[in-house]
Amino acid sequence: MPLEPPVTPWRLTLADAREGEDLAGVGADLEPGTILAAYRAGLFPMGLGESGGSPMGWWSPDPRGVRRPGDLHVSRSLRRTRQRFEIRVDTAFERVVAGCADPGREGRWITPAIAAAYTRLHRLGWAHSVETWVDGRLVGGLYGLAIGGLFAGESMFHARTDASKVALVALVDLLGQGSSRAVPAWLVDVQWRTDHLATLGVREVTRTAYTELLSGALREPLPRLWRGPGDATGP
Repeated sequence: MPLEPPVTPWRLTLADAREGEDLAGVGADLEPGTILAAYRAGLFPMGLGESGGSPMGWWSPDPRGVRRPGDLHVSRSLRRTRQRFEIRVDTAFERVVAGCADPGREGRWITPAIAAAYTRLHRLGWAHSVETWVDGRLVGGLYGLAIGGLFAGESMFHARTDASKVALVALVDLLGQGSSRAVPAWLVDVQWRTDHLATLGVREVTRTAYTELLSGALREPLPRLWRGPGDATGP
């Protein structure tokens, strides 16, 4: 099981978040306990400066992009393409983050400080990567935090067509392994809906709806793959 870090001294809530506005706060730090508290409250960090630089902002998009059980849309062409990739989990976390942080990417926001913070969370067992490989070469993937039935996706990259889409589809399969409910309450949070993500079933919900979905997801067990060998929680 993941290791719980020291509790954050910061107050991280949605109390001051305004309807229709995405930025909910500024400041705090990137310690593991702070980041986990933020996600549990419905927030995530991203810098306000150039290319994600300081000061640090804490965001709660309204509306928010999510994917839920039953939302997945996989075209026939993507199903065929998926067979060309090997899926691995947590074998190249730092390389996936580096791919997502490529300075040549438009709209990049992953700074060295952000990369270091999520690497610490990975070492504690909270942050994970889902990777796509071809002939022993990493060609795409995504990374994010897993807390109960929540997977908070941070970013994805691809060096081959559809590599990141295949990683996202594989993530859904992983999440489906963790629940004992007939209708599981897992939640994939992608922050903002894009046209690209909408082709895979991502939709928008209000902040109020998101917090309700989040509450249910946090009560779910972790997917089996991310539980430690001594954890007997769940099926």
